[in-house]
Amino acid sequence: MAVGARSGGEEPEERPDRPPLSGGTDPGPDGADGRRVPDDGGGREGGGHGGSGDDDAFDEDGAGGRKPKKQRSFWKELPLLIVIALILSLFIKTFLVQAFSIPSGSMQNTLQLGDRVLVDKLTPWFGSEPKRGEVVVFHDPADWLEGTPTAEPNAVQKFLSFIGLMPSAEEKDLIKRVIAVGGDTVECKKGGKVKVNGVELNETSFVFPGNTPCDDRPFGPVKVPEDRLWVMGDHRQSSADSRWHQEDGNGGFVPVDDVVGRAIVIAWPIGNWATLPIPETFEQPGIDKQSRG
Repeated sequence: MAVGARSGGEEPEERPDRPPLSGGTDPGPDGADGRRVPDDGGGREGGGHGGSGDDDAFDEDGAGGRKPKKQRSFWKELPLLIVIALILSLFIKTFLVQAFSIPSGSMQNTLQLGDRVLVDKLTPWFGSEPKRGEVVVFHDPADWLEGTPTAEPNAVQKFLSFIGLMPSAEEKDLIKRVIAVGGDTVECKKGGKVKVNGVELNETSFVFPGNTPCDDRPFGPVKVPEDRLWVMGDHRQSSADSRWHQEDGNGGFVPVDDVVGRAIVIAWPIGNWATLPIPETFEQPGIDKQSRG
């Protein structure tokens, strides 16, 4: 029934379907005092959480019916993180970069005993071959290290070496400088300089001070076979290099397939940090002119 205007003398009509408020005021259709309740902007009248548009909301304690998802404990995630780190280390060692420790003084003063170098293992995967002047690590080609004692690492050292976090002490690898590559003719006479394809090398920037180029073991001329390298240590009078192994099965040459990679930087100790570029003497004009036959 519609409510119309009343005179002041009429009794108010009872409405049993709507109980009176505790304060004695009968609310109208728009609010407690007959005024329209403003819209709060969320598509419902009246503020607070009582409107139907807030069905998906929940309090911090989950009062809305859904509890917030708990984060996994750091200690539960730690083993997974360790496994991922180990896998990455093994991948890096196998395909990208590996650390090696210098076991002798045959590359002084370029490399000191105990230095650790990082070796690039990636570029050989793309067909890159060693170049003249590079310092390379290679597997023992023909028992060059016969009789040389090797260290006995403990279980922890073996594991760290396996995943690449520590240089291997068991692998029989050597490190020398590439002097000549396949197709080159190399020689060195007593009192003279090393020649590659008839071009004399100026080795003062890397040969150990006071050493001669080859007076202790002159050689050549020798022609380097394809896919082979002629290598020499920078400490000439303390390096059993290609000169000293010409009677082995490879004629003193190192097969390219035995090369692990190029040493690119001295990483440890920090005070010895340095890159290992190719000396300028190996970029001389005419050094690439290989003789035929």
